[in-house]
Amino acid sequence: MNETQEKLGAHEVAAWLRRHPRFLQQFPDLALSLVVPRDEGSAASLASYQLEVLRDKNRELSRRLQELFGNAQENERLAVRTHQLTLALMRQDSAADTLRAMAASLAEDFNGDLVRLVVFHPVEGLGDAGWLQVIAQDDARLNPFRDCLADGQPLCGRLQPEKHELLYGERAVDVQSTALVPLSGPSTGSGQALGLVAVGSRDPNRFFPGMGTLFLRMMGESLATALKRFGD
Repeated sequence: MNETQEKLGAHEVAAWLRRHPRFLQQFPDLALSLVVPRDEGSAASLASYQLEVLRDKNRELSRRLQELFGNAQENERLAVRTHQLTLALMRQDSAADTLRAMAASLAEDFNGDLVRLVVFHPVEGLGDAGWLQVIAQDDARLNPFRDCLADGQPLCGRLQPEKHELLYGERAVDVQSTALVPLSGPSTGSGQALGLVAVGSRDPNRFFPGMGTLFLRMMGESLATALKRFGD
């Protein structure tokens, strides 16, 4: 009795599958688990389908591996550049030279289209550097940046207009995305931010919310620590 019921059930399943030939497209894992005979006939098409599903999975895995490999290479390049920047900052003999080294590295080594630095205290020896602004920490123009300075975390993306205008001035129209880094670090103490670093790009997708900011934070901490060597 059980054997009869099983045969009837199998026939019903087979009949249903004939009426729904695309069923396995919705459940590729089922196609992979089926046992297919090696003889000639209609079963060969199912075997081909299983093979194609496996090929698709292999292609997807290969794509992901290539993506991971590319990310690993880019992270390695960033790690090397960040290390080189830190060493360059530590070699400088003055706050002015330290800021110059930072601006040059961001423009040359990190391909920043427009680099801007804001510091809260005058720096002797810089004169009227176009990439630098000296703004007192209690200046009302810095109000839009208070949360960023208090939080100490980099921001990426399209900045609010008031931030954009302060950082880039008449060049604001050239910048479509920004990485903004507050100058704070382990040696500055809570609430002792020294300034801001902004790297602007003409590419709206170069910096975007949610992107990794580890290396940006490391660069900001390196600059803040290097500047602290020369006093407040």
